[in-house]
Amino acid sequence: MLKGIFVQTGKTIDYKNNGAAIGYGDIVTIGARIGIAAENIAVGATGSLSVSGIYELPADNTTAFSVGDKVYWDGAKLTKTAGAVVAGWITEPKAQADAVARVKID
Repeated sequence: MLKGIFVQTGKTIDYKNNGAAIGYGDIVTIGARIGIAAENIAVGATGSLSVSGIYELPADNTTAFSVGDKVYWDGAKLTKTAGAVVAGWITEPKAQADAVARVKID
């Protein structure tokens, strides 16, 4: 019978940094998702990215967000415009003019 082997809880992943230096808290695009740097990660080094949790991130200040809205990362802010990089879903309402939003990344 085939078996699965537990590796880790999946709240963080090891990430090999092949780009520019990454600082603690930086938003990192990983394929079609995002992660948040859990530490500074030098070029060529491996470090931890958080891939689960609720984070306050920069957000589009021309659109209101409601709890449960699916949001995307456009490289600078959260947006409701469908794009290639899924950020997660909104955990508390955001007024149109607010510049940050709380998002459950997953």
